[in-house]
Amino acid sequence: MEIAPGTVNPATRNDEVLRFLLTRRSRPPKTLKAPAPERAELTELLTAAARVPDHGKLEPWRFVVLERPALERLAGDAGAYAAAKGIDEATATKGINQFADSPLCVAVISVPRPTDKVPQIEQTLSVGAACYGLLSAALAAGWGAGWLTGWVAHDRDFAASAFGLQEGEWVAGLVHIGTEGATPPERPRPDMGQIITWVEA
Repeated sequence: MEIAPGTVNPATRNDEVLRFLLTRRSRPPKTLKAPAPERAELTELLTAAARVPDHGKLEPWRFVVLERPALERLAGDAGAYAAAKGIDEATATKGINQFADSPLCVAVISVPRPTDKVPQIEQTLSVGAACYGLLSAALAAGWGAGWLTGWVAHDRDFAASAFGLQEGEWVAGLVHIGTEGATPPERPRPDMGQIITWVEA
């Protein structure tokens, strides 16, 4: 069957996926609870997360899976680190609670690859796509999920110890996954008329 230019091939259109993308919304990690995905289930989600645009097939990312015992340890480590560094209580608590309250967390690590062919910004964008891919895969599979960072991701000394960062690596996202508690209210979405420019000629 020939498809006329400018029309959609009905054989390739996936309305269910499109509907999901048009309605998906993150879940606040603080609302998540156990159970979380088992390893086999999580491996499927991570496989989906790794199927992202990756110019040069560099795989400029890796995943560190933090299960409950590790999260409990890191909550304690974050508290001790914050106290030693004089981080204010409100900020410290946000970082500590990311670990203390989470049923499961995946740290998505940027792994910049040395190459003259693929600019670092393209590698960075691929890492962001991996975060979004994991978040979306978890939501599509029926889990609650949210993507955070905060000082526990951005403080180099803490993050290097917590996530085993090598030279040049950094944390792109902490994706928390679990069973959804309260459904969050819808939030305002972009005014598409303000962010689209149509170039006709």
